[in-house]
Amino acid sequence: MMAMKYFVFPGISSRVVFGSGTIEKVADEVANLGRSKALVLSTGFQTKDAENISAMLGAQSAGVFAGAIMHTPVEVTEQALKIFNKSGADCLVAIGGGSTIGLAKAIATRTGVDQIAIPTTYAGSEMTDILGETNAGKKVTRRDASIRPETVIYDTDLTLSLPVPMTMTSALNAIAHAVEGLYASNRNPIVTMMATEAMKAFKAGLPVLKNAPQNKEARALTQYAAWLCSIILGQSAMALHHKLCHVIGGRFDTPHADTHAILLPHTAGFNAVDVPELLKPVSDIFGATPGIGLWEFATELGAPTRLKDVGMSESDLDTAAQIAVETPYPNPRDFNRDDIRNLLQAAWEGAKPAY
Repeated sequence: MMAMKYFVFPGISSRVVFGSGTIEKVADEVANLGRSKALVLSTGFQTKDAENISAMLGAQSAGVFAGAIMHTPVEVTEQALKIFNKSGADCLVAIGGGSTIGLAKAIATRTGVDQIAIPTTYAGSEMTDILGETNAGKKVTRRDASIRPETVIYDTDLTLSLPVPMTMTSALNAIAHAVEGLYASNRNPIVTMMATEAMKAFKAGLPVLKNAPQNKEARALTQYAAWLCSIILGQSAMALHHKLCHVIGGRFDTPHADTHAILLPHTAGFNAVDVPELLKPVSDIFGATPGIGLWEFATELGAPTRLKDVGMSESDLDTAAQIAVETPYPNPRDFNRDDIRNLLQAAWEGAKPAY
């Protein structure tokens, strides 16, 4: 029998509506919050989706702002705030991935209004109290209760049109939350259970979606896995992997999900040297060692494996390594600048991890 030790599980405060066609409940969820008018947010790419939601809301809509962009630049938030303040809205509805949900969080934490998140990717921002904002080429992350969305609507139908490449990178981004949750400084048995369940679901669902992207059962399974990973992200202290992704994304404007997908095998392999027992679920599910197993799974899915393919030059690696060691943060394995530089070199080349 496993001995249970002391742990803290902070709990989950967001209301979750999960299933097929649940987007049709958006007006009910605005009313459930006791609000009357919502400003609908999206990226430019998803303007039509935002307009459809605005139409569903009818008199509850305060209009659409379709200007969200990657890494939540402060100047975009300031632009959106001006529109929000003029719109008469008393809440927000964000449809999309981390870019749009990040913008809603940035507005909410500055105004105190409620938010409804409708994720269309697996990135996982929606269940967290985390906000990463970019200002002058640097991404700063903070946590606060005012950041977490009050309601999250998971409509599995919205992921049916998610392109296969984005499906794979977004899912690997979610798996990164699970992996870091396993060795987080504040880990607990609930998070470990969720991480293991999520990785099993992704392992089963993603190969199906590679060849049949509109398979509804596989889409539901992977969105369920992404939800679990989002909870983990909101409950756990992320470490080296997320730090590096924020450094690279904020400084070099690399695609968020692609950066996670590329770095994950290398960061997992690096940390597995010191905590192989904590990362045993990764090996059990993906085979081999954590780093090699994740690299082979990403390769099988056709996900990107080289930083050189997402806009980083080899000379950028020195800058990234230096920034990554300037601020201390918890990680299960100690490291220095040379360690990070070597890790980034392997990720830049797309080499199979050593561990």
